[in-house]
Amino acid sequence: MKINKILLMGNPNVGKSAIFSRLTGAKVVISNYPGTTVEFTQGYTKIDSSRPAIIDVPGTYTLHPTSKAEEVAVRMIKDGDLVINIVDATNLERNLYLTLELLERDIPVIVALNMWDDTKHKGIEIDVKKLEKILGVPVIPTCGLTGEGIKELVEHIPRAKIKKINPLKDEERWKYIGKIIEDVQKLHHRHHTFLERLEDLSIKPVTGIPIAALIVFCAFWIIRFIAGNLITYLADPFFERIWTPVIMKLSAFLGAGGFLHDIIVGKLIAGELDYSRTFGLFTTGLYVPFAMVLPYIVSFYFVLGVLEDFGYLPRLAVLMDNFMHRLGLHGYAIIPMILGLGCNVPGALATRILEERREKFIAATLMAIAIPCMAQIAMIVGLVGQRGGAYVALIFLTLFILLVTKGIILNKVMKGKSPEILLEMPPYRIPQLLAVFKKLWMRILSFLKEAVPYVLLGILFVNILYVLHVIDALSKIFSPVVQNIWGLPKEAIAALIVGFLRKDVAIGMLGPLNLTTKQLVIGSTVLAIYFPCIATFAVLIRELGIKDMLKSAAIMVSVAIVVGGLLNLVLRF
Repeated sequence: MKINKILLMGNPNVGKSAIFSRLTGAKVVISNYPGTTVEFTQGYTKIDSSRPAIIDVPGTYTLHPTSKAEEVAVRMIKDGDLVINIVDATNLERNLYLTLELLERDIPVIVALNMWDDTKHKGIEIDVKKLEKILGVPVIPTCGLTGEGIKELVEHIPRAKIKKINPLKDEERWKYIGKIIEDVQKLHHRHHTFLERLEDLSIKPVTGIPIAALIVFCAFWIIRFIAGNLITYLADPFFERIWTPVIMKLSAFLGAGGFLHDIIVGKLIAGELDYSRTFGLFTTGLYVPFAMVLPYIVSFYFVLGVLEDFGYLPRLAVLMDNFMHRLGLHGYAIIPMILGLGCNVPGALATRILEERREKFIAATLMAIAIPCMAQIAMIVGLVGQRGGAYVALIFLTLFILLVTKGIILNKVMKGKSPEILLEMPPYRIPQLLAVFKKLWMRILSFLKEAVPYVLLGILFVNILYVLHVIDALSKIFSPVVQNIWGLPKEAIAALIVGFLRKDVAIGMLGPLNLTTKQLVIGSTVLAIYFPCIATFAVLIRELGIKDMLKSAAIMVSVAIVVGGLLNLVLRF
């Protein structure tokens, strides 16, 4: 049998991504399934002389779908030639439900008993040969993080055959699973490990909230520490010692001025390069994403990857559940918010984990209004931080108050209630650095593909608008809001225009305007609130639909006008 497409299927949090990474080397393509906005990850592996596609199917508990992601998982079975069913060996009873459903389908199945190393730690003994005989398909113990069993798993792929069993009713299936567990699994008494005690402490409010506060504080301290060192010892020296001489020669070649010079190099400040103010394609256009933003992206996604693989985020979601319910959401909505801190695009995509349309609307609107991405945060810290840390704190305090206030209002105004949180609790595991760095590399590439083109496009766009005097015309149109309500100079309109493309670049454009500290705080806050960047906007249209996205956009603009005006009044005192 020729195998062209292999599906990795299993419950959420069973280590599918780790197995996928081992099989494909993390050389992946992320796509939407036809007719949906649900993403799947695809890569390729080598089996003998062929290179079949490996597809990481969205996690599902059953082939009777209850969500859009599960619907896609079921539909994808029709396209596959073979299923590798990833099973959490420490939760065999729960996982076998999907296994039996797969065996009822007309497709070859191989079972990968993943997290095999954890069975020893938890005192779980599984008779693999007996389980293999009962199911009638190959059963391979694996550990995606260490690579244990992956070679044997690949060797079994060409020999896989269909073992179709008769369909069972729901109750019959659970009885059969119970009998299987009786026959193949034994539990041995053992003492709790340190990580298991930590699991218990981090889920109880009395101890969990202080632990959460400590983890968040440490996470952002590590992010700042790593990013600061990357900027100081890598980014800045490269641009100052290597790139600046190249650009100055290019500037001289272009005549040190003129339209083409101003587009490519930008305007020199007193005959020198100032990467935050020169504003050329090859100066500010490269410096902002690579020197100011990328170090923060690298450090943020490294810390996020460690927390993900350690298993902490679901516990944070449970701890935040009561608070998030007051905002019209449940605890798992904290995940899009956290992802949004890295980049609003994956944050917007992650709103699909929320079941109700009402929840998605609230989560997307709150994220777009009050959760600045790491690129924006880096620019705010770099620009406003020069005036004092208290002003940076004021911006983020304003955004937090806005998040809470807006959430409470939307929760009361919009009909419906937030559902209860139903969430798997993975055990704490020491992250494997190789897996963390693979994930980090994929996310960095995604950011660069997403950010750099928009930064360059934004700079090119604004420079052309300046030459054509369009900025001057728009300044007159919007001056009542920009000058009278927000107290900003009319030149700030250029930053607002660029904000549609990249908010981090827009905040950087406030630097050359010689704003007062009050104006800088207002401008940075308004830019964080008033509208998502074009990439996030495109994703939100897909997730919410045009009608709801227009409602959300109207809320954002209205809130920006009000908050900017209030800050202008308050900061006078």
